[in-house]
Amino acid sequence: MKHLIFTFDVISPYAWLAFERLPQALDGCSYSVTYRPIVFGALLKHHAHKGPAEIEPKRQWTFRQVSWLAHQQGTPLQTPAQHPFNSLALQRLITAAGPNRRVVEAVFRHVWAGGGADANDPARLAALRDTLAPARDPDSDAVKAELRAHTEAAIAEGLFGVPTLTCEGRHFWGLDALPMLRDALTGGTWFQGPAWNDEGAPRPGLVRR
Repeated sequence: MKHLIFTFDVISPYAWLAFERLPQALDGCSYSVTYRPIVFGALLKHHAHKGPAEIEPKRQWTFRQVSWLAHQQGTPLQTPAQHPFNSLALQRLITAAGPNRRVVEAVFRHVWAGGGADANDPARLAALRDTLAPARDPDSDAVKAELRAHTEAAIAEGLFGVPTLTCEGRHFWGLDALPMLRDALTGGTWFQGPAWNDEGAPRPGLVRR
């Protein structure tokens, strides 16, 4: 059995689609999953990069594409009233409740299958917290430190986006990487050769100032 780490922030519609698609994409494979919530904004800050929803033409394309993708795979998706938004309270709630598949799905659905409502609406947040009944206080120092540690670990591992699935030290970024991940899990011949290391090796290139 292979072990996967699913690193995510519920702010990402691609993370929601990948979460929903994962069981079908890996049908027949032997694997287990650890769900690791992080703060996507911290990755963007570390790499001095804007999120796709912060660049207006890219935002337009992103939400058109994810709506089509959701339609294609049969996953409910309604863009929340505000996006991007501060997902910190939701990521802390997941951490406090224990990031198993049931908890993660409930929070993803709160954001992306909530009828287009504000993900940070206080009444909705309170209702979600009551439903999940976390064993720990999401606002506690311990939970905050744990989420921060998850995020710092992701940065140290070289992650730059969500969702990222990690298997045996290899990182697979994005919804469209699920077929590649499946090939790795099932012993694909490409993964048995040197291509992974060769194609990821540093090489000279133009540096923009």
